[in-house]
Amino acid sequence: MSPLAPVARLGRSVLAALAATGRVALFAAESLSHLVRPPFYGREFLAAALQIGWMSLPVVGLTALFTGAALALQIYAGGARFNAESVVPSIVAIGMTRELGPVLGGLMVAARVASSIAAELGTMKVTEQIDALVTLSTNPMKYLAAPRILAATVTVPVLVAVGDSIGIMGGWLVGVNRLDFNSATYLHNTIQFLEAWDIGSGLAKGAVFGFIVALMGCYHGMNSGRGAMGVGAATKAAVVGASVLILASNYLLTEVFFSA
Repeated sequence: MSPLAPVARLGRSVLAALAATGRVALFAAESLSHLVRPPFYGREFLAAALQIGWMSLPVVGLTALFTGAALALQIYAGGARFNAESVVPSIVAIGMTRELGPVLGGLMVAARVASSIAAELGTMKVTEQIDALVTLSTNPMKYLAAPRILAATVTVPVLVAVGDSIGIMGGWLVGVNRLDFNSATYLHNTIQFLEAWDIGSGLAKGAVFGFIVALMGCYHGMNSGRGAMGVGAATKAAVVGASVLILASNYLLTEVFFSA
């Protein structure tokens, strides 16, 4: 074996990663261009918004509820070591709105929506339905990808807002019924220390995460391999890619908002 073989393998991996990044970037740019150019498919957008937003509400709500409840218990346990139990309401509210609400909401939507979009579009490709759209002079990017990406970008911030409210309510339920907080005092501390920027930054993250989820689902679905194995691989790649990009972009956005 040549002593340069490991370097060659590393180089091939780096080049493959760069090529994949370029393909995703071009796909995203093309999708964005179709969002501002007619024709627009309102029915497809509404159907995607219903599927992504309304149908994801139960799982996002339950996740936020139990996360807020567990967060209140953990903060109380840590604050008790420094006689700082009173910070529970404010930290739960800030933690849910700035970080946990958008991130967990994005990951739940990624698990549910990215896989669904990838499987649906992958099956359409395998059964040559996408080729049929081209035959009918319909652009698949405009008809399939653009409405789903726009719907996810619009609806995920709404899901994040609802999840934030439910998560704060979960912390309130635990604080009042388990940690013996006064209900009025808990709610007062929550409102007093929660700022508009905390909510706004979380909603902005939700919009970015929604775009990522739909982008990964559409990209991997429309580039799916042939057969059942190809659709399965595309579904898995969509969920993994969306989850990793959500966590990476969350850090970058947090840096931007922290510096602002």
